[in-house]
Amino acid sequence: MNKDKKTQLSWALYDFGNSAFATTMLAAILPIFYSSVAANNIDESLATSYWGYANSIAVLIVAILAPILGAIADFSAAKKKFLRFFAFMGMIASVLLAFTGEGDYIFVAILFIVGSIGFSGANVFYDAFLPEVADEKDMDKVSSKGFALGYVGGGILLLINVLMILKPDLFGLTTISAMQVSFAMVGVWWLIFSIPLLKNIHDEKKQPIKRDKSYMAIGFTRIGSTFKEIRQFKQLLLFLFAFWLFNDGISTIIRMATIYGTEIGIDQNDLIVALLITQFVGIPSTFFFGWLAGKISAKKALMITLIIYLGIVIIGYFMNSALHFYILATIVGLVQGGAQALSRSIYGRMVPSNKKGEFFGFYGISSKFSAVFGPFLFGFVGQLTGNSRYGILSLIFFFIAGIIILSFVNVEKGAQAAKNAA
Repeated sequence: MNKDKKTQLSWALYDFGNSAFATTMLAAILPIFYSSVAANNIDESLATSYWGYANSIAVLIVAILAPILGAIADFSAAKKKFLRFFAFMGMIASVLLAFTGEGDYIFVAILFIVGSIGFSGANVFYDAFLPEVADEKDMDKVSSKGFALGYVGGGILLLINVLMILKPDLFGLTTISAMQVSFAMVGVWWLIFSIPLLKNIHDEKKQPIKRDKSYMAIGFTRIGSTFKEIRQFKQLLLFLFAFWLFNDGISTIIRMATIYGTEIGIDQNDLIVALLITQFVGIPSTFFFGWLAGKISAKKALMITLIIYLGIVIIGYFMNSALHFYILATIVGLVQGGAQALSRSIYGRMVPSNKKGEFFGFYGISSKFSAVFGPFLFGFVGQLTGNSRYGILSLIFFFIAGIIILSFVNVEKGAQAAKNAA
């Protein structure tokens, strides 16, 4: 495969397209549609709980599939075929959501789960193409380009969708039909910006690697063996425990914020605009926390983001107006990218240089498993109490426990252990 600018841009443009699913479906519009339209015939707190369960089911299935798909990506010579299959699964589910309406909360949940599997499954093979489209010296730059274009692409379509929902008359739509059209646009947008990748990038010509086990056995054997190796690095393992906890809290806030806001009576237009602000505030704020880490250390900077998240949960419990949601959305934007980027860089410092691929693969898969429990707990506590305010309050556990464990992590000692091992 040619590692030229054209193939690298084609690869990065896929992120520009598929990030629309993350912004419109996971975070902004679909949760509101689920609560106010699809589940408008059931109790609002119950609708929020069901959405939490749907998110947990989706993440759990993705987490189970991830190591299997990773093994397929490594052992087969058909990454593009599998990428296309899962991407089309996500695109079709997105378009089908445009045909759902009042009372369809079960069908919407099923399509959301299918779409999430398609989105995450395709990403496994998309990520696996990176070493084939970029040399090692260019890999960080090309990866960052994809990440940045993802922010831009997801943000642009969300902005268009927001305009449609705020001013539906200009487009000859109603508010509900504007949401439905937005879902179809996600599938079309994703398809259009996948064309360069599907056209210009091809699997390297090689024979599939012979294997004596099923892909499932290979995938989960790898996880087990990697975890055994990680256990030898005490500081790295300690950090992973902290990460699993606070990452679950962060993921739950991303997935549940809008449906929670809908339940407590905040206007859907305010919710969507606030999340658009989150999207664009996140870009410069991520760079700021990278700068701050250089001044006070990455661990201290990460601690600051987690303490702020703790405040977000507490304020979220008392939130009762659109202004409160705007404030919280802006604060989330300030810390979301920083927390994720700093977590990855701290982990990277404590990973032996000869184990980066293996250990980062485990990091990615385990982060998916860790994101299962938060939405489930949110939904369960909300259903048990009949009030989702207690659901959001339950997230305090993830942040407090994560902060406490993180405080015991000695990053410098962990980095030295990684150097010695390498």
